[in-house]
Amino acid sequence: MVVPCFNEEKRLDVDAFRAFRLTDARVDFCFVNDGSRDGTGKLLDALQAEDPQRFFVLHLEHNSGKAEAVRRGIAASLDRSPDFVGFWDADLATPLRELASFLDLVRSRPQIEIVMASRVRLLGRSISRQPARHYVGRVGATLISSSLGLAVYDTQCGAKLFRANETMLGIFATPFLSRWIFDVEILARYIAVKGREVAAQTIYEMPIMEWRDVKGSKVRSTDFLRALRDLWKITRRKP
Repeated sequence: MVVPCFNEEKRLDVDAFRAFRLTDARVDFCFVNDGSRDGTGKLLDALQAEDPQRFFVLHLEHNSGKAEAVRRGIAASLDRSPDFVGFWDADLATPLRELASFLDLVRSRPQIEIVMASRVRLLGRSISRQPARHYVGRVGATLISSSLGLAVYDTQCGAKLFRANETMLGIFATPFLSRWIFDVEILARYIAVKGREVAAQTIYEMPIMEWRDVKGSKVRSTDFLRALRDLWKITRRKP
């Protein structure tokens, strides 16, 4: 599981990763230090030293943004010939315990190639989002669904799992056009290879049990405008 990190020294809950390692032997972590300027690199190196079989650190010389950090981490992870690869936001807005349901799903349903966390406020779930970000997100999701031609509820939750195969190798082989909505670009690339009909049958949105806004988010209100620009670029690139 790839965890992109940029200046996360004070936010990264290393104890949560340590604890998860002890309870689930199926998951290894690739932490990508995206040119951090604080003590993130040293923190991650210390974590790797504790258990180099389960924790691997990839240091990027310069800050390249989340999209490239995730892409580089996925590419490095695929070199290890795993069954599945994915990425999880470092702030653990989606708790690590949610990952078990992702793995259970892909193991029980071999036709599923992509599992995406979906933040749906349902009874019995704890989804805590700032109202403004929620409503802006719903507008964005509508535009994204229309652009992709695929009924998708939530593309931007930072918890996703992919079946490791040649299709994913190709999707993550080259840098993304977008720094802001590369999650959408992943889907667009997948649709370009598989077609919409197959994509609708092989992508699964997982309504997660818990999600919360975490202080220190690097997402800003002005990023919505950048996202719209990037969506236009992604749409133009589609065949």
